[in-house]
Amino acid sequence: MSPEVASSVRAELGEGPSWDAKKEILYWVDIKKGLIYAHRPGNPSDEIVASAQGVSCVVPWSNGGLALTLQHGFYSLDLLSKKLQPISDQVDTKVETSRFNDGKCDPAGRFWAGTMDATEKNPTGSLYLLGKDRKLKKVLSQVTISNGLGWSPDNRAMYYIDTPTRKVRAFDYSLQTGEIYNERTAVDFAVSEQKGDPDGMAVDVEGMIWVAHWGGARLTRWNPSNGNLLETLPVPADQVTSCCFAGRNLDELYITSARDGLDEKTLASKPLAGSLFIARPGVKGLPTHSYVG
Repeated sequence: MSPEVASSVRAELGEGPSWDAKKEILYWVDIKKGLIYAHRPGNPSDEIVASAQGVSCVVPWSNGGLALTLQHGFYSLDLLSKKLQPISDQVDTKVETSRFNDGKCDPAGRFWAGTMDATEKNPTGSLYLLGKDRKLKKVLSQVTISNGLGWSPDNRAMYYIDTPTRKVRAFDYSLQTGEIYNERTAVDFAVSEQKGDPDGMAVDVEGMIWVAHWGGARLTRWNPSNGNLLETLPVPADQVTSCCFAGRNLDELYITSARDGLDEKTLASKPLAGSLFIARPGVKGLPTHSYVG
């Protein structure tokens, strides 16, 4: 199941993939270039949907448009007019260089996304919840690089990554209220001596989690109930950023990557850096959920 290149785009910082099952489109972004792409399976010529400086993640919106995060807040994008509008208050931050990073919607249609320190050194970020009523709530603080999110198939657990901790955290989860509690470690990269740091994440129908390795040139599959490593999928790009199950049967795994921060020698040896890849892992994934607000 070696990954294949799915798109002709070479992103500086590819991120935030999400699958719109109704339209059969995979949306993803290039954070550095401020571009939102639409990928149609089988067509390597991705469409630039919009330019949005500071965009870091994008999800389908139940009204037919897209919901996304820019540097300091949540926005909507009308796909016809290309108009961006804020859909919540701006995040209150004392650090101007802080910005939003990864995000995802839970099965109830709430939009979760977190911020990060642009220097990647200080715990000035937070994890936020945008409710269906468009009210914003800070759920976690003291975050350095807010990253991957996911929920178990029974919706009783939420998984979360703050990259420098090198851990995947798990919480008990209330789908009815959106509350998290009973924090624990699901996966510890340090204990298992993994290469690279955990970045984006996806969950499959068996409840296993797939984690992208920034600086590790791979995806790994884990059992979050015991922390055991199940599979390693090499990727021909060092900076693997995120992944998302897609396709009509949700049996295709799309993988984003980056060129950002790589020197000329490394780029020469890894010419596919920044590509959007596709793999067929032999297991189906959970769907991308739309924002309902």
